[in-house]
Amino acid sequence: MKTKFEEIVDVKSIGIEHNPIKMNDILKKANEENLKPSSEDTDRVLLIAIDVQQDFMENGALGVPGSLGDVERLNRWIYANMEKITQITASIDTHNPFQIFHPCWWMDAKGNNPAPFTAIPLKDLDDGKWAPAVNPKGSREYVENLEKLGKKTLVIWPYHCLQGTAGNALENQFGNIAYFHSVARKVIMDRMVKGFDPMSEMYGIIKAEYDPKNRVNFDFLNKLSSFDKIVIAGEAKSHCVLESIKQILDHYQSNLDVTQKVYILEDCMSGIPGFEKITEDAFDNFKKQFKVNILKSTDFTL
Repeated sequence: MKTKFEEIVDVKSIGIEHNPIKMNDILKKANEENLKPSSEDTDRVLLIAIDVQQDFMENGALGVPGSLGDVERLNRWIYANMEKITQITASIDTHNPFQIFHPCWWMDAKGNNPAPFTAIPLKDLDDGKWAPAVNPKGSREYVENLEKLGKKTLVIWPYHCLQGTAGNALENQFGNIAYFHSVARKVIMDRMVKGFDPMSEMYGIIKAEYDPKNRVNFDFLNKLSSFDKIVIAGEAKSHCVLESIKQILDHYQSNLDVTQKVYILEDCMSGIPGFEKITEDAFDNFKKQFKVNILKSTDFTL
């Protein structure tokens, strides 16, 4: 390409709120590349970038250790494969303060909120250790069903990705190259907002952890089969990335023709500390059961 990587991405600015590179300048250069439109691709490649947002960067509200390096490697991979990536889908975790996994939802007997990373099992509700500030019936039902379904115990997270805040935004340098790709390849970037329901966690991009209405994004699931390669990166490996992959593979569990198209960029994602074993066990199972491809971005060229 005519445009250099450094003209699109300022590596030193990954994870900071101020973007020193003007988007209008980037997109003008993207338009001048005259690359083949993605609609003409014969080998169709989808990149799913999960929650590459400011608040998940190392200095963010729910910072993931290693995320800055993850984003640099992902951005370099996108640049190196610009003419081969057909479309980018970016999920955007989006919340309000009053959600079931945020501190203000819960109180102890003295009116104190739980500290971030506190686990709240059903027993603690029934013993009176924690009580919901709103919707007691629905809150108990939620925690009870998490345990019945064998999901992760409800964990209180720091306030993060609040709608309209800087932390909710795409990480600025990833945004630079993702929008550059959109204009250069003449394709709309697919933005998938998730996590807005106050009564549920939504780690995966397909459905919530527990939802009595059982809403599932079948439109996106069905779209996946039209691609020849499905590349996945993002944050955090232990939660939103893991659950998103699991939901996709569960849907296509009887169709290895689709699951074998999944390529996981393991050096473009990091986990939240404390969840290492369960995460690695799950990824090992993805590879054994569904034949997904797990590899480093530096070893994978389209």
